[in-house]
Amino acid sequence: MTSATQGVVIPKGQDEKSEKIMVYTSTSLYWGEVVVKEVIRVSTWLRTNAAPDRITLYNASGIITTTPVNAKPLHYGELNIPASQIHAYHLMPPARDPIDFDPTEPNRRMESVIALVSTFMFKGSLRLSANADLKKYLEVTRESFTAIYDAEITSGVIPSLGPISVPFVLVRQDTTSFAKR
Repeated sequence: MTSATQGVVIPKGQDEKSEKIMVYTSTSLYWGEVVVKEVIRVSTWLRTNAAPDRITLYNASGIITTTPVNAKPLHYGELNIPASQIHAYHLMPPARDPIDFDPTEPNRRMESVIALVSTFMFKGSLRLSANADLKKYLEVTRESFTAIYDAEITSGVIPSLGPISVPFVLVRQDTTSFAKR
């Protein structure tokens, strides 16, 4: 089965689905559709063993985010991004997955943080142990991607992008600076 948007056919098997995502690298912001198995939860995909070495975006667009001069989107039928270069990603609004935790779980709390990713600022919350703080969390956690909940994303270089609000974003821990709000 296949579907087409913007004229490019997206190759999709019977047990696959496509989702629109936004991907942040050190120099660019890209958006487009990924194809994954139906059982994959795209918003947490890169945290799993099913994460690929490269993400293929179909009907992709992108902008260079290191200079405000060329904020005009470039378009690609297919764009392959090394997963190692992805600093953050999320489902494209208004799409959303159900939350990935039990909000009634005892001894957990949300900590307001700012995550600085390249030229972007992600204001949101980390889910922490009740007796941990941001510094301790970052010292102990060895995950590649950290979840930021209820995030508002802005660009210091391209303010015309406006704020992007998402319920869930993953940021690569080793390329992100974290601050308390």
